Amino acid sequence: IHLGERECSLQRRHQKLLEEAPSTFLDDATREAMGAQAVALAKAVGYRSAGTVEFVVAADRSFYFLEMNTRLQVEHPVTEMITGLDLVEKMIRIAAGEPLGLTQDQVRRDGWAIECRINAEDPSRNFLPAAGRLVRYRPPEADRDGVRVDTGVVEGDEISIDYDSMIAKLITHGSTRTESIGRMREALDAFLIRGVASNLAFQSALTSHPRFLAGDIDTALIAEPYPDGFHPSSHAHADPLLVAAVAAYARRRYIKRATATSGQLD
Repeated sequence: IHLGERECSLQRRHQKLLEEAPSTFLDDATREAMGAQAVALAKAVGYRSAGTVEFVVAADRSFYFLEMNTRLQVEHPVTEMITGLDLVEKMIRIAAGEPLGLTQDQVRRDGWAIECRINAEDPSRNFLPAAGRLVRYRPPEADRDGVRVDTGVVEGDEISIDYDSMIAKLITHGSTRTESIGRMREALDAFLIRGVASNLAFQSALTSHPRFLAGDIDTALIAEPYPDGFHPSSHAHADPLLVAAVAAYARRRYIKRATATSGQLD
């Protein structure tokens, strides 16, 4: 069986940064044709496990086989969120010789899911990998309001350049794409990383980009508006007076704390 598509066109240097399911571009006919081709391929080689068949889709919705990954991929949580299936459990049960226990007409798609890859990289230096110690690491609260965090690090860990730069996967789910995007932006705002450069601010800007909000997505969406990388100062806030008020309040609190320190000269 197939579990529908994942839209993975948002990439920089051919590496995915944001994935979602379902796709804003596919119609039902293309979705079913693509799924049927994926199933036919797996049957032709006698494949028995979870796998991912990748296609390149043209502007006229014609699609072309790219490759098959005989494993789960980083973005598998968005499929889990909209289908309600635990794909790792399914893989283990199939490997143990159990039947799949699910038919194609039983596969459901509920709502919309988005995943942002939170990477140790510096968008202002054209997304160069970053390294250092996670001095502060506070992911948003998960398992509520459709927010999920998959991570393998804790505060104090060292991020090196010897491995993949991904720190965490941040996934949100909503009944609509708009709701899922709103939850993602709130979760990104609540995510705190200090000590290592990260792409948190860039992901926030990307999920606010007019083309992304309109679902007008292709593999050039990041390269075209951000050819030399991204700096947070280039992203205008929707309410600049709010930013000024927060900055003024923070400055006032800083001065009050500094002047309250005992043992200072007048």
